Amino acid sequence: MHIETFFPYQLAITAAAFSRQLVKVYGRDHGLSREEWRLLFLLADAGGLDSLQIAQRTSLDKVQVSRAATRLEEKGLITREVSGSDRRLRNYAVTPEGGGLFARAFAGVEKRAAEILGALSPEDHAALLQGIAALGRAIEETAKAPDAAP
Repeated sequence: MHIETFFPYQLAITAAAFSRQLVKVYGRDHGLSREEWRLLFLLADAGGLDSLQIAQRTSLDKVQVSRAATRLEEKGLITREVSGSDRRLRNYAVTPEGGGLFARAFAGVEKRAAEILGALSPEDHAALLQGIAALGRAIEETAKAPDAAP
């Protein structure tokens, strides 16, 4: 087998290439790192989250979240406070400035993603969405198997 035909490799390479196109928008035009973008996106979408909720909703690890939060807080884009009920938890919220920056960045990211996806035929776009959904279901189903690897 060749690595170029190995499905996990193809998927990872394609996802990384798509992501790089979006980084050009939020990174170059708005000065956000990938981790900052993800955290700001989560907070703008939810309004506010605690550190456990962030861990459940993103693939970022604790160190990545902490570093991104520090940078976003220094830029005045989010607030971060110790939870009153559990001092180990942090509560995060987007500031008005952060919400405005996110809205501007999201418009550009959404436009770039639409340009890329618009290059697909309607049939290929529908098939892609169907395939992603099917892959997600298959992963969920096989993860439930008693002998599934962690």
